[in-house]
Amino acid sequence: MAVFLTGCSTVGYYSQIVSGHMRIVLGKRPVAEVVSDETVDDVIKHRLQVAQKARQFAVEQLGLPDNQSYTTFYDTGKEYVTWNVVAADEFSVNPTTWCFPIAGCVAYRGYYSEEDANAFAEVLAQKGFDVTVNGATAYSTLGWFEDPLLNTMFARGDFSLAALIMHELAHQQLYVGDDSTFNESFASFVETEGFRQWLDNLQQTNPDALESDFSEQLAQRKQRREQFIQLLSRTRDTLEALYDSEASEDNKRRDKAVTFALMKNEYQLLKDSWDGYTGFDRWFEQDLNNARLVSVATYNDYVPAFAEMFRQSGSSFEKFYVTALEVSKMPADERTRLMEELLLQSSAIPSVSSQ
Repeated sequence: MAVFLTGCSTVGYYSQIVSGHMRIVLGKRPVAEVVSDETVDDVIKHRLQVAQKARQFAVEQLGLPDNQSYTTFYDTGKEYVTWNVVAADEFSVNPTTWCFPIAGCVAYRGYYSEEDANAFAEVLAQKGFDVTVNGATAYSTLGWFEDPLLNTMFARGDFSLAALIMHELAHQQLYVGDDSTFNESFASFVETEGFRQWLDNLQQTNPDALESDFSEQLAQRKQRREQFIQLLSRTRDTLEALYDSEASEDNKRRDKAVTFALMKNEYQLLKDSWDGYTGFDRWFEQDLNNARLVSVATYNDYVPAFAEMFRQSGSSFEKFYVTALEVSKMPADERTRLMEELLLQSSAIPSVSSQ
């Protein structure tokens, strides 16, 4: 506790982090014990078994850390385990950051209480920031603690749960203080590529486990997500140009509102082309602002760059991790320059649809 509180500006904030996590640490149970408990719902037991298989694959085939993480279970009794506050200046598409011991500077501030998160978001909003509050179903302690499986992770399907396990273990594999985009994009790439390999393995070992048109469904979901991210990226580029212009603040504020309205209209057109698919409706339910764009960009901006790094590593996770570690140790400006170069190289390679 003393380590966390040293030099902190808000003792209450760090206290809720420590107490919130300690509730989980003290309340978690071994997976084997939960699975054998007759009072536990069968759906929970099934998800636990899926998670164990995904963890084993991640360790054995992806080379991710083999420790006691995800060998225990804790029921939070809630839909989310934490709520993350993301903020950006009114005329900026760059995130506000907060700095912490061990984790360094990150593009969000997490709370175990939704009420506390909303209260902090309101304070920021009153100061003129664009703010959003996102519920999180999981988080990583970066290997400092043995992270448990959580009931909040089980609302998703089996495949999404498996991908999430890979994402969170990737954070334990590599983490850079003060670079949220690098960290989240790295984990998102490992999740994407790891999940692809996991499915390939499943198709080879148990083809009956997948529906006959599963590959087609997966490719369709991938395409829709890419179109969604491209829409957000175009909107961010438009806003960045606006904010960097010589326009007055009143004009910037007006054109900002118009830009977000156009993004919403374009999303409706996308939905029409998707036969009414509503998978991203929830994202649009909150007010659209700079912080909403930032929250998605952090997880996706460097994914193509990491994909190119993986390709240049001979599609070997072992070599990829070595390269990524070397890049992570570079000075921030040099690391950013290299990742931008990898992005350019990735865009020069024709994309291949997922099969």
